[in-house]
Amino acid sequence: MRAVLILCFLSCFGYLSQGEFIEDTITYGSFPPGFIWAAATASYQVEGAWNVDGRTPSIWDTFVRTPGTIADQSTGDDACLSYYFYEQDVALLKSMGVSHYRFSISWSRVIPNGVGASNPLGIQYYKNLIAALKAAGIKPMVTLYHWDLPQVLEDQGGWQNPNIATWFEAYADLCFEQFGADVEYWITFNEPWCQSYLGYGSGSKAPGIKESGTQDYIATHNQLRSHAKAYRLYELKYKQTQKGKVGITLNISWAEPEDNSTTNAAAAERSLQFAGGWFANPIWVNGDYPQVMIDLIGRKSTAAGLPQSRLPVFTEAEKTELKGSADFFGLNFYSSEIVREQLFDDTLVDYTTDKDAIAYQDKENWYGTASTWLRITPWGIRRMLNWIKDRYNNPDVIITENGMSDRNGYLDDSMRIYFYKYYINNVLKAVQDGVNVIGYTAWSLMDNFEWERGYLERFGMHYVNFTDPAKPRIPKASANYYARLIQKNGFVPEEICDSATVY
Repeated sequence: MRAVLILCFLSCFGYLSQGEFIEDTITYGSFPPGFIWAAATASYQVEGAWNVDGRTPSIWDTFVRTPGTIADQSTGDDACLSYYFYEQDVALLKSMGVSHYRFSISWSRVIPNGVGASNPLGIQYYKNLIAALKAAGIKPMVTLYHWDLPQVLEDQGGWQNPNIATWFEAYADLCFEQFGADVEYWITFNEPWCQSYLGYGSGSKAPGIKESGTQDYIATHNQLRSHAKAYRLYELKYKQTQKGKVGITLNISWAEPEDNSTTNAAAAERSLQFAGGWFANPIWVNGDYPQVMIDLIGRKSTAAGLPQSRLPVFTEAEKTELKGSADFFGLNFYSSEIVREQLFDDTLVDYTTDKDAIAYQDKENWYGTASTWLRITPWGIRRMLNWIKDRYNNPDVIITENGMSDRNGYLDDSMRIYFYKYYINNVLKAVQDGVNVIGYTAWSLMDNFEWERGYLERFGMHYVNFTDPAKPRIPKASANYYARLIQKNGFVPEEICDSATVY
């Protein structure tokens, strides 16, 4: 197995003659002029104030109150209290020199009933945040949906209800109208794969439904329909005056074939299509799902005796609306997997078996983090970016999340510096490969509520003391390192050798 892994990664890593692993080499150089440097958060993870000023519960407010769902039994009720301390957040961003701040809007804060009347106090919060950013010379990059669906809409079926596309369009319309004059980049959905599979398939995230192979496909279908409606709305009603750009953010792990066999190469490609192509193919290719998904799920649905495929079907009008419905490709990238073919029983009903492949990580050679799913593979981001270039006609790409977790929150977070050093350098290499990467966003600005892991895993470049009511934010070493990269707009020798050597 070790020999196989060595063969897989020779193009991105060097090896000693004995087969011992050595580091990827650093490439010096600058990112293009005007390159976006950003940091990110999400509403439920940082805002707190969960029942304040008219905000109603989201699916996460419900989920965290379900016994056994959160590792440390915590909630996002307070989190970082950014609803009150947003000016401190802006000060942190300004000190790092970022050009953009990626944050998300809480749907239930601005439209408490999910549809209908808006909430002036909720709208004013985001106007205040945007004004503070503008005063600091920082541009907002706004995500409309980062998993916190109003519970009142989930009670009506949530992402299983086809009417949600109309509900989302109305929500997007309000946001474009109220905030769009100051927003350059809009992201309709953050990681719809997670909302679909983890929310409606495995049930590990809100709303906690375990119906994989059926409801996860429906959830994706309705998120894509919603995305297209929001994009076309902006295009027709706001783009000419506001001149913003609208995209979507997908999370994709790089899939490396276990060996050079054609069967495992095909299995790795299927994994990428089931993870990324599931959403990207309808938008960047032909308005429909990847053919491999249509064929496999259709065949397995027939084998299970179903009258039609478990994969929903777009109307011709929906295909037309979807195709070309993004001005940029948002990529959240964290880790990689090794993939081999595994043929499953065709009668099984499950997203994970539909692709006839299994994936694992190299725990022996890939550095770990506090998150079991996240092992450090900098070479993967370069390969992932080139895959996007080759499959989708080289769209503009913004890395909308990239970062690593630890448990201790140490201010001297040397491993996070290592992570950013090698991942960002591989983004630079992808730019030199010809990939149209126009921006990079570090996850996260500060420690926050890490979903079902609660406060056990910390991704922040700033430490947050969650036991202190004031939620003080303290810069970690990685914040300073990231600031220097931004200042230099890339890698120069003195920056590499200063506090970013191999640990």
